[in-house]
Amino acid sequence: MTLTELGAERSGEGPLSTVQSALQSHLDGRWADVRATARTLSERELFRPAFGLSTAEQRARTLEQLQVLCAEGLTGLGFPVRHGGQGDIGASITAFDMLAMGDLSLLVKVGVQFGLFGGAVLHLGTERHHAKYLADIAAGRLLGCFAMTEHGHGSDVASLRTTATYDPATDEIVVSTPEDSARKEYIGNAAQDGRLAVVFAQLVTDGHRHGVHAVLVPIRDEGGRPMPGVRIADCGPKAGLNGVDNGQLWFDEVRVPRENLLNRYADVAPDGSYRTEIENSTKRFFTMLGTLIQGRISVAGGAASATKVALSIATRYAEQRTQFEAPGRTGEVVVLDYLAHQRKLLPLIAKSYALHFAQAALVETLHEVFTDGTADDPRQRELEARAAGVKAAATWHATKAIQVAREACGGAGYLSENRLPDLKADTDVFTTFEGDNTVLLQLVAKELLTSYRDHFGELDVLGTVRFVANQAVGTVLERTAARKLIQRLIDKAGRDDEAEWTDRGWHVSLFDYHERHLLQGLARRLRKAAGAADPFMVFNACQDHLLATAQAHVDRIVLEAFVAGIDSCPDPAAKALLERVCDLYVLSTVEADRAWYLEHGRLTAARTTQLAGVVNELCAKLRPDALTLVAGFGIPSPMIDVPMLRG
Repeated sequence: MTLTELGAERSGEGPLSTVQSALQSHLDGRWADVRATARTLSERELFRPAFGLSTAEQRARTLEQLQVLCAEGLTGLGFPVRHGGQGDIGASITAFDMLAMGDLSLLVKVGVQFGLFGGAVLHLGTERHHAKYLADIAAGRLLGCFAMTEHGHGSDVASLRTTATYDPATDEIVVSTPEDSARKEYIGNAAQDGRLAVVFAQLVTDGHRHGVHAVLVPIRDEGGRPMPGVRIADCGPKAGLNGVDNGQLWFDEVRVPRENLLNRYADVAPDGSYRTEIENSTKRFFTMLGTLIQGRISVAGGAASATKVALSIATRYAEQRTQFEAPGRTGEVVVLDYLAHQRKLLPLIAKSYALHFAQAALVETLHEVFTDGTADDPRQRELEARAAGVKAAATWHATKAIQVAREACGGAGYLSENRLPDLKADTDVFTTFEGDNTVLLQLVAKELLTSYRDHFGELDVLGTVRFVANQAVGTVLERTAARKLIQRLIDKAGRDDEAEWTDRGWHVSLFDYHERHLLQGLARRLRKAAGAADPFMVFNACQDHLLATAQAHVDRIVLEAFVAGIDSCPDPAAKALLERVCDLYVLSTVEADRAWYLEHGRLTAARTTQLAGVVNELCAKLRPDALTLVAGFGIPSPMIDVPMLRG
């Protein structure tokens, strides 16, 4: 596809070309109908980007948007059919991804209401909770909060200080905030709209603590007034997402019925006896949190969608903007013709394609596990680690790519009307909510070290060290999609000093080696800590190694998902283009880590020297297809209809 053939596409208008259409169709995937509905909805004025609104105006607009989604029946996709939903978790996450191309305050408010609050009731509650609440939650008649994070404990959920103490004399649970640092912080829907909160607290019965459990606590009456014993404060203006009413919550011995305990995995009898089928407290804790994995996967998808919007705007601008004359050429040079500009945008577009296929694989697996799987489905443990890793990768990619896109558009990119500043501000927090990225990568690395997760907790250093010390190196998690295809590619890979730069088997073998080498070295280092006087010091000294191992694992599973996505593409022209995009993704990733591959003998000095030139050539080859690639993202035209692309 040449630039001449893309005349209409330059302004983001006109029909898609054959290749663009094939790319969009392939990326739309299994839930293409949901994406089509979202594109139609984006044509309405209410859902078009708006600028210059006050916090109060943003909140009112976001609430109105949410209510329209409810009226259209688009908010209960993942809830059971018998409770007002469609029982389609994959469709629910796909719809969420599409919302991220528009107003991200709406995205987050939807995520809080239907993903976190509604998801907690669905996955942690039982039929009594489902029958009472789910239909109203899905229809937006009951707005609620997900009250987990505390001021003093964010990522360390197991150490939350809020208590939920059972009183057998009244058959009630008493929820209390024991100190100010235990206040619930940054809680979406709390400052203004929420009426019911899922409160995570330490459950206490008969003087014994049973760890963190979830309890439903009313925080406002129907008139919007705080309930007795509940104190609410507004977090105030934020760097972004000001359409979301984040607030703080304190509980002064608030009493709720015993039945308000979300009791899928544990329950309290009227006499105060504690009952659970999962005796191991650590396993029970992770099982409870594991059911809420949908939120983490949704954030990854939302970040990826917002990134696509930013890169699409920047690429279209780079195709229009000219700067400086070149000797022997008529007129000024189109900015995207400069290698430096290609280097800015094209590798980021390639990584967005890679992450798209990794996200699609996650959503497929999540849908299967939660639709047809069981509570002890072994795929769930693997899914949790992958979701943590892809969430970290996608949100860090968003932070970097949106900043580069802003810079690539110069002063025009700094104007709110052109969307990039708001995309940057709104996605910035994605790296730390639904799990801080650094903590998530530690979770990934621990999962790699052993397949027996029950032996240690979130940051149980001593337990981790002792277990690893007594085990052989754990097996790497099961491969992503197309396991046989990946193995065939590795088997055919050329030798390091002879392989073609575009040898896919060699690519996969490089990423595979990187992960395995780091993992084996990490396990050896941690074994040495078994007899150490201070195991934490040894573990802490390995933390950089731990994070590097997790990152190498994420790189590998993302590549394998990309390879599988290419293999399943039915259109030959689109498939050939995706192959070139994958080449750029791989080699730009290797280039960024070339020192490691050189130090460990996988790249010679001569090949390392050549690598930059190879990446330059790949950028040049993909340059004519830049608009085709961003058109393939399928972004609704109103979301990229910005003033700087009209002139």
